Amino acid sequence: MIVSATPRLRNLLLDVWRPLAVLFVWDVAVTVFYYVFPFKAPALPLTLFGSALALFLGFRDNSAYQRWWEGRVLWGAMINASRSLARGAMAFLPIDDNGSARDLKRSIVLRHLAYVHGLRCQLRRQDPTAEVLRFLSPTEAADPLARTNIANGLLDGTARRIARATREGWIDTIQQTQLERILVDIANAQGGMERIKNTPLPNQYRFFPTLFTRLFCILLPIGLVETLGWATPIGSSLAGLMFLSVLRIGDDLVDPFADSIHDVPMTAMCRTIEIDLLQAIGDEAPAPLQPDDGVLW
Repeated sequence: MIVSATPRLRNLLLDVWRPLAVLFVWDVAVTVFYYVFPFKAPALPLTLFGSALALFLGFRDNSAYQRWWEGRVLWGAMINASRSLARGAMAFLPIDDNGSARDLKRSIVLRHLAYVHGLRCQLRRQDPTAEVLRFLSPTEAADPLARTNIANGLLDGTARRIARATREGWIDTIQQTQLERILVDIANAQGGMERIKNTPLPNQYRFFPTLFTRLFCILLPIGLVETLGWATPIGSSLAGLMFLSVLRIGDDLVDPFADSIHDVPMTAMCRTIEIDLLQAIGDEAPAPLQPDDGVLW
C-alpha cells in the first residue's frame, strides 16, 4: 500500500506509457491528416461519449475500491480476533506446576502466528512453508503443510488444542465456547478473503471499460483537432492520460492481495499481530514494519 503523500507520477507513467505512446503517434497522424485533408467532426457525440465513459469508469473504480476496502476490513477483524484468541488462551488456561498448560498456551499463540503468516502467503500465491516453520517445529507443521489449504489446517490444529484443554479440565465448556467463537470469527474472515481472491470482477467490468476507453482515445483527436490544431497531440494525450489512469486505478485495486504496491499491507498487519502475541506470552517481539520507499507491504 502506498503511504507516501508524494504523487508517484513515475509509476503511473510506467503503467500507461505504452498505450499513451500509441495514442500520441495516432494524435500526430490525425493532426497531419487534418492539415492535408481538412475535415469537420461533430463535437457533441464525442462529448456525450466522454461523459458516459467517465461515469462507467467511476462505477468500475468504485467496485474495485469496495473490494480493496473489504479486504482491509477483514484483515482488521483478523487483528482483533488474534488479540482476543491470545488473551483468552492466556487468561483461561491455568499456570500449572508441571508446565503442560503453559506449553499449551504457547502452542496456541505460536500456531496462530504461523496461521496468519501462512494465510498471507496463500493469498499472495506464495509458498508459506518457510513462514510456518518460523513458529512451528517440522513435526507440528507436517500435518497442515500436507493440506491443500494450509491455513485452514493450522486453524483446525488450534481447535484441537482447545478441545484438549477442555478434556484435561484446564478450561470449562463455557470458556471453550468463547474460544471457539473467536476461531469462527477468524474462519469467517479467512473465508471472506478467499472469496475476494478467488472471485474476480465479472468479465464485463474488465472488458468493456478497456474497450470503450481505447475507442474514446482513438476518437479524441478527431474531435479536438479542429479546435486545438497543431496542439492536438498534447491536448489529446493529456486527456487520454486521465482516462487511461482512471482505467488503471481499477486494475490496481481489483485484487487487494496481489503482492503489489497497491495491495492491502498484509505483511505489516501480520507483523502487528506477531508483536502483540509474542509480547502476550513474554517473548521478544520484532519492531513494527516501516514503509519501504513510501510503500507499506
